Amino acid sequence: MRKLLPLIGTPSGSHPGGRSAMTCRFRCGDACFHEVPNTSDNEYVGDVIAGAIGRRSMMRAAAAVTVVAAGAGAVTVGGTGSAQAAPAAGKGHGHGRPVKPTGARGLRFTPVAPNKDDAVTVPDGYRQNVVIRWGEPILRGAPAFDPERQTAKAQAGQFGYNNDFLALLPLPGERGRQLLVANHEYTDEVLMFRGYDAANPTREQVEIAWAAHGLSAVVVEEDRRTGALTAVPRHHLNRRVTATTAFRLTGPAAGSDLLKTSADRTGRTVLGTLNNCSGGTTPWGTTLHGEENFNQYFANSSRATDKRYGIGTGATERKWERFDKRFDVAREPNEVHRFGYVVELDPYDPDSTPRKHTLLGRFKHEAATVRLTPDGRPVVYTGDDERFDYFYKFVGGKRMKKGSSRAVREHNLSLLDEGTLYVAKLTGDSPAIEIDGTGKLPADGEFDGSGVWIPLVTADADGAVSHVDGMSAEEVCVFTRLAGDKVGATKMDRPEDIEPSPKTGKVYVALTNNSNRGVGANAKADEANPRNANKHGHVLELTEHRNRADSLRFGWSLFLVAGDPEDPATYFAGFPKENVSPISCPDNVAFDDHGNLWISTDGNALGTHDGLFGVATAGERRGELKQFLTVPTGAETCGPLVQDRRVLVAVQHPGEVDGASVEKPASTWPDGPGKIVRPAVVAVWRADGSDIGV
Repeated sequence: MRKLLPLIGTPSGSHPGGRSAMTCRFRCGDACFHEVPNTSDNEYVGDVIAGAIGRRSMMRAAAAVTVVAAGAGAVTVGGTGSAQAAPAAGKGHGHGRPVKPTGARGLRFTPVAPNKDDAVTVPDGYRQNVVIRWGEPILRGAPAFDPERQTAKAQAGQFGYNNDFLALLPLPGERGRQLLVANHEYTDEVLMFRGYDAANPTREQVEIAWAAHGLSAVVVEEDRRTGALTAVPRHHLNRRVTATTAFRLTGPAAGSDLLKTSADRTGRTVLGTLNNCSGGTTPWGTTLHGEENFNQYFANSSRATDKRYGIGTGATERKWERFDKRFDVAREPNEVHRFGYVVELDPYDPDSTPRKHTLLGRFKHEAATVRLTPDGRPVVYTGDDERFDYFYKFVGGKRMKKGSSRAVREHNLSLLDEGTLYVAKLTGDSPAIEIDGTGKLPADGEFDGSGVWIPLVTADADGAVSHVDGMSAEEVCVFTRLAGDKVGATKMDRPEDIEPSPKTGKVYVALTNNSNRGVGANAKADEANPRNANKHGHVLELTEHRNRADSLRFGWSLFLVAGDPEDPATYFAGFPKENVSPISCPDNVAFDDHGNLWISTDGNALGTHDGLFGVATAGERRGELKQFLTVPTGAETCGPLVQDRRVLVAVQHPGEVDGASVEKPASTWPDGPGKIVRPAVVAVWRADGSDIGV
């Protein structure tokens, strides 16, 4: 029997979920140790959940695969002596023919057991390879990676650091090849540079970090003999976008006085993109990238509007303000207003200028995922990854055009500049007495309710109109959090990735955690957030009215309440909990062609490594959740991409453990002892070449 972790709040000096202090420093600037930016009186989603009435049946009986004990069905790649990525065994256990796993179609694999191995661990019968690592050259003229001789010029032509969101796009006419696009969220300088002095970084180190941020586009090729996926260096579509690449600002705020700086008096051009977390692909062939914890790069603020975004009053961790005044709010007050947007990249045109869409709002965008209305207009879902903040959707005003001509592509690149931005408000009417903070289901057997989308700003070819009293359209786009405060949006527990199902149209929202729920004077549990000290998170399932993406009403329910299945506070869509894998801190989500939801985790608070999980969303196995892989020591599972015969994940910040450094590594992944730890993209496939999980 697994020992349950106590359901308590985060004590002073500790870190939320399973994150290390190093992760909190470099990824989000210790956001959870700062005052919660949202001090509005808006409802907490927990209070809403406490008031909702459930309308569905309780637990259903179903056949399932029991989670195997450690080592019984999982193959650890690399072992303890070497953390190198190596093929997993493809033959059972040496006792005759392997038993074929059962489960929902697409999830018929033997689940990987929770572990703490410094390796990527995959199911029995699956293989893997590292597709591309930090520092590998992708542009013409870029040198091979040398950790002892790094330069900013070299890094600008090499794959960036801390890969997060992944997209794979088709390459017509190039058989066996696809175009991989990756986000590079942030840098871990102490794991990048030998002898790094955090108090006194050098200019070269800072400029290397600028070049390691941003995006990469790189062509990848399948080896048909082995199934491995490898990068194709020097392809003409390969591209690096960094913290100094020119971007075009679009939408109602473009040209506003709020976006003008001494370097850009037009307010329409900005250098770079920062802290790109998750993202999305569009039906018109571009990629979207969410700028998330941008606040941590800016120093010396004193404004209330900046405080609402978590921007500090003193120096930053990286000290970039010493080398470029645009990162010093006291000297360049509007530069910070030019970050926190959804970025759009045309990966098929390496000479194109990426765009920042102000109409999608400015906040800590975790992701941006797209579906179309019946008449072909785009709808974009995006979450604000902060404790007690909101999630949003944008409904476009123009229809997508089909084709690949320059005129068609230019039209489609403007689709996110006309339409309406909305914020979610959830309501419920279950008796509050039925929500006691333990996660116990209410009498009807489900946490659920209803909601509305509240309009914030609308723009078309003739201009933009604000729907928020006392704020102009430009102000709504730049200070979107404040607009959400004013209209009474519902405070959520860190809304991260949001993904509509291509099968059903239902929308799934990953809410990673909120250890402050119900602790001290903080808001108590409610039906949308049914646990106090919610350190494991949950997944919300949203159904638009009449299943129309442009609807202004929706229903919602909690699909998963994460944690150890033996903990009575957990819930797996009613599926028998003795037959699911434990999961903690859901982060990124994706779908396979069978309609299964795949969930990657960040900050596993159960004491084992983060991983990737698949869960059935429909049928008699709805809620059956199985772990597909785990990542190395200190790493987070990002990406994920699930194709018919391949799964890709971005292994982000391996070795990011308190006290770790180049000299004292906590991980030797992916290249083994004596080599510097490197974030990388990993591909996994079945050894027999068949489809994943069938």
